[in-house]
Amino acid sequence: MAREFSISAGGITVAGATTLIFVNPSAAPNFNIEFLRFWVGQSANATSAQQRIELINKASVFPTVTAATPTKLKVADPNVSVITGGTAGAIGTAGTNASAEGAGAAVVRWDDAFNVLNGWLHVATPPETAIYPAGFGNGLGLYFPVGPATLTNWAFGLVFREV
Repeated sequence: MAREFSISAGGITVAGATTLIFVNPSAAPNFNIEFLRFWVGQSANATSAQQRIELINKASVFPTVTAATPTKLKVADPNVSVITGGTAGAIGTAGTNASAEGAGAAVVRWDDAFNVLNGWLHVATPPETAIYPAGFGNGLGLYFPVGPATLTNWAFGLVFREV
């Protein structure tokens, strides 16, 4: 079957510059994680504002997040993700809306900006998808490097495939 999953959250109040979602691949030997799609939007106001967004790698001292269990995209898929919900960014876990960033250095994979009235969508074409191998030791974060003008009512998510 497909082994495709999503992680999303909505109606979230962010703390400012923060990790929105953090996923750390499982230990080897397990499935590699291929990230396919990312999105961010807000429904708090109608004021136009630009917002920076990044996809980052983090190798240690991961963010403290709210545990988020991946949801299968194909209802009939009998598989459960190798990624589970976790709060510490540990290997094989995922979480949303960091309450603490951790001291580990972040490496920017993708830097972008968007207007909050339109939201942000990044759908990687096949040559541009990010594949994190099992046992890689780095997690991927969807990150606001600068706090947004409005902190309330954010929605965000990502889709990944286990390959």
